[in-house]
Amino acid sequence: MNKGKTHWLPNAGTVASYAGRSSKTIRNVRVVAEACGGRMIVEAIGRQGVAVRLTVKQENLAPLQPSLFD
Repeated sequence: MNKGKTHWLPNAGTVASYAGRSSKTIRNVRVVAEACGGRMIVEAIGRQGVAVRLTVKQENLAPLQPSLFD
């Protein structure tokens, strides 16, 4: 049963937008690799300015919006 929504599958090294558990939490992340079960390993900047790796659901990733210089 397809709901008609196509999922975006980013390649490793792609910069994407990640919508967290609450809609207020939106981060720019870099995709590191594809994990199992429809999840992706991404890298983001943590609260203390250190790069952290997270495993997120693929459906929560979206391409970045076009910027001024694109």
